Amino acid sequence: MSKTPDDPARLCDEARRLAENGEADRAARLFEQVLALGDTPARAQAALGLAVVLDDAGDVAAAREADRTAISTEDPEYGPRAAYHLALTHERAGEYQEAGPAWQVVVDFGNAAYLPPALLALGRLADDAGDFDAARGRWEEAIATGDPEYGPVAAHDLAQRLLERGEPARAQRVLTAGLRLIDRETAPYAYARLAVSLGISYLDQAIGAFGAALGDGDAAADAEVGPLATELLARTLPLRGRGEEAREVWRRGLSDPGVSGQVRARLRRDFGDEDGDPADLWWEPVVESAVADGALPAVAGEAFGALDHMYALLAVRYAEDPAAERAPGETHDLLGQAVRVPSDYLWGPLLHESFAERLRLATGATAASLPPGWPDGREP
Repeated sequence: MSKTPDDPARLCDEARRLAENGEADRAARLFEQVLALGDTPARAQAALGLAVVLDDAGDVAAAREADRTAISTEDPEYGPRAAYHLALTHERAGEYQEAGPAWQVVVDFGNAAYLPPALLALGRLADDAGDFDAARGRWEEAIATGDPEYGPVAAHDLAQRLLERGEPARAQRVLTAGLRLIDRETAPYAYARLAVSLGISYLDQAIGAFGAALGDGDAAADAEVGPLATELLARTLPLRGRGEEAREVWRRGLSDPGVSGQVRARLRRDFGDEDGDPADLWWEPVVESAVADGALPAVAGEAFGALDHMYALLAVRYAEDPAAERAPGETHDLLGQAVRVPSDYLWGPLLHESFAERLRLATGATAASLPPGWPDGREP
């Protein structure tokens, strides 16, 4: 049977074609014509089409009214699509309280094609409102749909909140379920995102276990496992951005008479001076403290900066013609500048004291043979 000129399906097809070709006004008139025909099988489709055209034209209020018309038909396909579109218009405008009921309408329709994004959106809205239990329920429902696009995102969101709440084991289960939904070959970035989060959850679980092994701050560490737990905890905490806690763990271990020797040995495991006496090297306490405080890169930067400055002062003069005439005392002043470069760093006085002591041992003279406050001319 051929379609009549006023056939709703034909008019919707023509309106969609016009909209795709950029003739929004003509498309809107055809959609309105279908709606004027009353309760036809194409009413929901026409209302949704009109909503999209009006939204694109900037008439959001009229678009939302058209969405509501489509929803009211209870059409199983175009009804949830219209609710989806309505929710997006509210979210785009920052009207999240209005978006929530629209997303709920999508869920109420029960169309599996639109459930996952609606559940994810409801989870995020509940989370923004501070209702973790409601958010968790929605996210778990989104994961349970098995959707490969929105399920993993819901798993990531839920896992982040569980980690923040100190529940890494639950986060692991959620992330594992999310990973099962992803085809690693077709969605490598989504897979990597969840895999990293899963690794973080194991780090947090390990931190909890190491901390439990050490007990509270007033208890002495177990002599057998305490040093190992101290090192593992202190080296893992910075991976989670908890550097200050790591420094406190090292300080606690170093101050515990029962394990301090083993803790110090673990702290210094990368120093490479097992056969030497650390007391003979003035920089050993600086390096040890820097490792415990997580400040070794900064101290290394200072040392190289000082070396670069001293080298530049000396190298410029060395590159000159040795036969060039120099003013009396000029070389002495230059050496003084180079020697005083370390004075600007916290470890500079240790270097100066070390030199004074080595000079005394080498010459047999007393440390007082150097001027007071040498080399800066300041009293100690």
